[in-house]
Amino acid sequence: MKTISGFAPTSVVGARVLILGSMPGIASLERRQYYGHPRNVFWRIMAELFDFDVNISYKNRLEKMDAEGIALWDVLKTCQRPSSLDADIVASSVMPNDFSEFLVQRSSMRKIYFNGAKAEALFTRHVSRNFVSQLADVQLHRLPSTSPAYAAMGYTQKLSCWRAIVA
Repeated sequence: MKTISGFAPTSVVGARVLILGSMPGIASLERRQYYGHPRNVFWRIMAELFDFDVNISYKNRLEKMDAEGIALWDVLKTCQRPSSLDADIVASSVMPNDFSEFLVQRSSMRKIYFNGAKAEALFTRHVSRNFVSQLADVQLHRLPSTSPAYAAMGYTQKLSCWRAIVA
């Protein structure tokens, strides 16, 4: 099974909020874009929360996130996964991203939001225990996954939960 690698973080050094996924899915990896699956509602939600046209270029969407002080990244640097489903991540293959320099350079980080339960679980298991002092003043919150695979909640409910990032 092939090892897949995620993306670099997208943020300015002064980011106050970090949104963490687990690992980009196949469509995102092919497009080289966070939340690149056309049915993932992440960008639709961001567009509504921050008042921009969801159809602007990916580069412009990232600029909008930077302007709002929001960084995007994933918990995992690499893993093996035969599909896009988080449930298919091979546990023994997991290598988390190196958060040490990231957190030092972004001492303004005040909130981390997890895009789904798997991102939160991976962060708790592989990252947070190593950064207790750096995370002392950082609030951690799980939000519902924006993935089309998470169908237990509709768009309106997801949007309502995701409003927490602008509060």
